[in-house]
Amino acid sequence: MKLKELATKPQLTKIIIDKEEIVDKYGEEIDFYVLDRLPLDKYTQLASVKTDDFSSMIDLVKELVLDEDGQPVMDDDHVLPTDILNEAMIKVVDVVGK
Repeated sequence: MKLKELATKPQLTKIIIDKEEIVDKYGEEIDFYVLDRLPLDKYTQLASVKTDDFSSMIDLVKELVLDEDGQPVMDDDHVLPTDILNEAMIKVVDVVGK
């Protein structure tokens, strides 16, 4: 097999936040999207960000947490509640970090 055959355009992957505490608080599961493959620079940033560097983690997650149209959910004027942001970060790392 040729390496080029494995290279594909990134696709949106749906992620569901189904943590019991969040579902109880917001009344339902919450979904968002990430790309199933990241550009090398984003993957390297994700792999190297320190868990205690919350600011860098948020900046990166802002670029990775997308809506169904592939657009970022957060921007300078729109921020997620902290509990959902924390769970979204965990889910992004679980899905994209593999």
